[in-house]
Amino acid sequence: MDADANTIMSDQDGFWDHPDPQNGARISPYRYFSTREWEQFRADTPLTLTADEVDRLRSLGDPISLEEVERIYLSLSRLLSSHVEAAQALFAQRQEFLDIEGAKSPFIIGIGGSVAVGKSTTARLLKELLARWPSSPAVDLVTTDGFLYPNVELNRRDLMKKKGFPESYDKGAILRFLSSIKAGRGQVSAPLYSHFNYDVVPDGEVVVDRPDILIFEGINVLQPSELPRDGEAVPIVSDFFDFSIYIDADEVDIGRWYVERFMRLRETAFRDPGSFFHRYSQLSESEALNIGTGLWREINLVNLRENIKPTRPRADLILRKGSDHLVSHVALRKL
Repeated sequence: MDADANTIMSDQDGFWDHPDPQNGARISPYRYFSTREWEQFRADTPLTLTADEVDRLRSLGDPISLEEVERIYLSLSRLLSSHVEAAQALFAQRQEFLDIEGAKSPFIIGIGGSVAVGKSTTARLLKELLARWPSSPAVDLVTTDGFLYPNVELNRRDLMKKKGFPESYDKGAILRFLSSIKAGRGQVSAPLYSHFNYDVVPDGEVVVDRPDILIFEGINVLQPSELPRDGEAVPIVSDFFDFSIYIDADEVDIGRWYVERFMRLRETAFRDPGSFFHRYSQLSESEALNIGTGLWREINLVNLRENIKPTRPRADLILRKGSDHLVSHVALRKL
């Protein structure tokens, strides 16, 4: 590992590694890589995306480019493809060992992190890259937004101001969905969410039919449960993941990206009279800026600190972004 990468990683907020109280040595379950090191793992992986496709896949305010795909995401897709192949081989061996037949078990990748940090862009890029590997695996992408309780239920529970917090999701529905996917069942439905209406779409659904790979993206996908006192099995969402990714960045940077995106949406999507947030487009720039900053500070930053960031050490891989919204370092859990 480069010396500069080691210094930067050690300086992060108490997570990247931890000093041994006996000898001061740094302890960590991760290996750390600078982007210069990480891009070497691409090997001969071909670039199968065009600049226009990357522009289409990236979220509003995300500056990701074709160069960033080459630098970070080709190596990541190669790593994930090797994990998928290994898992499929192990599954076949398990079936032979148990002398049973059954549908294949899809490889599930969980992607977590704060709002505005770039989860959706990462998920869409990986979906396209993985589907274009020579084996042409079937890859589906589902987000946790559809598993939020509808607004009428959130209002009934007095949770509208905690939308996106763990308690605002129908956890049972998420677990049933992932359990069905992992069991190899066909035609499994997931609910749809409309960011335009800021609500779950009534009777809307996306159907997942035995993919080779499922990418499951959302802010709280790595959330653990409280340990049961009697040792009873309590399943959690990440129990169904074969690999997990956390998108990380400094709180100040994420807050700036969130507010910048809010101000851009005020000039675009919010101007549609049908938008749930249309009222914000009618405000002055300073009023809108105060609203966006308040939403970040009073809701999203609280959620990040209390619920999202604490799940970071549970990820198999962490993509750490710099102030320019591009990946600056990668942490991969040791085997």
